[in-house]
Amino acid sequence: MTAFRERGAAAQMDDRPLRSYYTGANPALAVDIDDLRARAHRLTPRFVLEYLEGGAGQETTLARERAVYGEWLFMPRTLMDEARRDLTRPLLGRDAKMPLLVGPTGLNGLFRRGADLELARACARFGLPFVQSTMSNERMETVAGVEGLRHWWQLYVFGPDEIWQSLVDRAAACGCEALVVTTNSQVYGQRQWSTRTRSEQALPPPAVLFDMLRHPGWLLTTLARGMPEFSNVVDYIPKAHRGFFDSAYWIRGQMPAALSWRDIARIRARWKGPMFVKGVLNLEDLDPALDSGVDGVMMGSHGGRQADGAVSALDLLGRAKDRVGDRLALYVSGGLRHGADLLKALGLGADAVIAGRAPLYGLCAYGEAGVYRALEILCDEALNEMAQMGAPSPDQLGRLLIRRDRLPL
Repeated sequence: MTAFRERGAAAQMDDRPLRSYYTGANPALAVDIDDLRARAHRLTPRFVLEYLEGGAGQETTLARERAVYGEWLFMPRTLMDEARRDLTRPLLGRDAKMPLLVGPTGLNGLFRRGADLELARACARFGLPFVQSTMSNERMETVAGVEGLRHWWQLYVFGPDEIWQSLVDRAAACGCEALVVTTNSQVYGQRQWSTRTRSEQALPPPAVLFDMLRHPGWLLTTLARGMPEFSNVVDYIPKAHRGFFDSAYWIRGQMPAALSWRDIARIRARWKGPMFVKGVLNLEDLDPALDSGVDGVMMGSHGGRQADGAVSALDLLGRAKDRVGDRLALYVSGGLRHGADLLKALGLGADAVIAGRAPLYGLCAYGEAGVYRALEILCDEALNEMAQMGAPSPDQLGRLLIRRDRLPL
């Protein structure tokens, strides 16, 4: 057991009270997401932790994503039938073990080589969808070969139309179950942590290089065969810009700042399966989403990495549900760390919740086994909390939730 306390480190662990977290080699002994996170911090160089944990600007949006869960409290019922609790829910007409999916995260190859495949395999084993990012490091055709995977594809629109059209057609040919179009990243967020570490330059500063050498396990599992590449888009990038860092800058420079709902309608016309718009954080955007013909919206702040000082998806979820009813599926992302967080989102009207950092902590800690353990922890916690609340089904959670400032006297 390791006491984790490092003030000023990237996304430091809570230290009041000082707790001992399990950071050993057996993922089965990790009892919550914080254990996985502590081991990830132990094994991973700081500049990679900055990428994993950091937000935009002063990170107020990042902090809000966690704080908002504390504003909603359950009023547990007692003497309810708690013998049969079930989290199973249909997602796009197919049952999932719980209403959760592992969301799209780019550059996972910086955590471990083959990371996207490890995420996909863990999801397939557990029975949940995996949303692969355009900026992932494994080809979508390779990930599509994972047995039993519910494979969704996340699309960034950049460059000429031929690029997004090709990516959409490839996703269809791979049998991807759904298309997720990210809309809130056309202008890159202000991420000061990235500038401080210079992690995007061709040669990191000496302090970063020294810290990398202090983590030989990470070097062995990640950089032993060189830097990862953006395998799904490298063929679209001019040959002069195909280096790892150069390609990232080139893609960022090709993002159309004028992306609009008209473009969403064009993508909708080309993609014949279920389609989501990701990045909604204003109720006024729900009406054009309905008009565009998408099947659902994924409300969220891009992990707190774009707009600083923005609301959390959970702040708007109840009003969003009132506004769209059953006409749009509502998925939410941001700040999920515990099974109770999942239940609160479901009680407020979410059809499903998107997990981002939580499975990545497991990935950094133990690879595929850690991702699976993260999903297992969240599911076990949620089932236990359902018993504590006297709610054998997620459908009964809404009537038990109340805002902290509206507690009965």
